[in-house]
Amino acid sequence: MNRTLSLTIFVLLASHVAADALAERADRDKPVHLEAARVTVDDAKRIHVFEGNVVLTQGTLMIRTAKLVVTQDDAGFQKGVATGGENGLARLRQKREGKDEWIEGEAERIEYDAKSEKAEFFNRAWVKSGSDEVRGHYISYDGKTEQYLVTAAPGSSPSSTDGRVTAIIQPKNAKSAIPR
Repeated sequence: MNRTLSLTIFVLLASHVAADALAERADRDKPVHLEAARVTVDDAKRIHVFEGNVVLTQGTLMIRTAKLVVTQDDAGFQKGVATGGENGLARLRQKREGKDEWIEGEAERIEYDAKSEKAEFFNRAWVKSGSDEVRGHYISYDGKTEQYLVTAAPGSSPSSTDGRVTAIIQPKNAKSAIPR
């Protein structure tokens, strides 16, 4: 099977998984709490830079990173870019809407755009939603359309075992399939 077809099939499977992967909506109305070793603010350009063991919490959302840059547009929408952290990875964790499960992810760089509700994970990207998980070079999750896109490392060939997208997708009826 060629790489494009494999990726297309995977995206279709992942979009099925993503239907249950909505983040806790109430978090949007909670205050943001930030901790860092250093903060630089440029009010004129609407840029805030947090550096040094940064921890952001907003309701059930938690981001841990070495550096977080937050910008705000004229309409008040924010974009955040988290880079670095333990083992060079920024980490994100958030409770799923209406479930006792979590969305977790990590990458060398995580970008989130509040206006488009899109999260992107770059380099050594991994996202787990409940018991399902995906891993690749790049992962994009669109909160509006509830779709994932996962790509392998640039330049990898369909026959190579490195730089491939991997996924673990649990059966949706896993609890009912357990013999009693």
